Amino acid sequence: MFSKTCEYGLRAVLFIAQESANGNKVSMSKISEEINSPQAFTAKILQQLKRNAIITSVKGPYGGFSIEVKQMETKLSEVVSILDGDNIYKGCGLGLKQCDAESPCPLHFKFVDIRDNLKNMLENTSIKSIIDDMTLEGLLLKR
Repeated sequence: MFSKTCEYGLRAVLFIAQESANGNKVSMSKISEEINSPQAFTAKILQQLKRNAIITSVKGPYGGFSIEVKQMETKLSEVVSILDGDNIYKGCGLGLKQCDAESPCPLHFKFVDIRDNLKNMLENTSIKSIIDDMTLEGLLLKR
């Protein structure tokens, strides 16, 4: 449902948040390695996230990317919006250009429920809540 950019962005944010919760800053190359994303692509995603104040970066030998405490309250919907816009809440389940209640595809009415549930989950889930779940339940970003 998400673009590759958004998938990598969400993984990067969660990895950075996890490291930040442990008091660490992480390098772009480490993030790229941990989320299995090409470095150049990761760099562009991180720039976008930094520009929109989702993550913070510090240059220099003791620098790296981190997420501050107040940024941990950011909802996942904000990250998705920055990286993918709101198309995920409007698109057709079959990828058709023209699909709405007046001219529905075969999946339209079932997919509307899925989109609404996804939007609700993203709008009500903070970065911190995911990090807390990962810690408690031993969930991993990398397989």
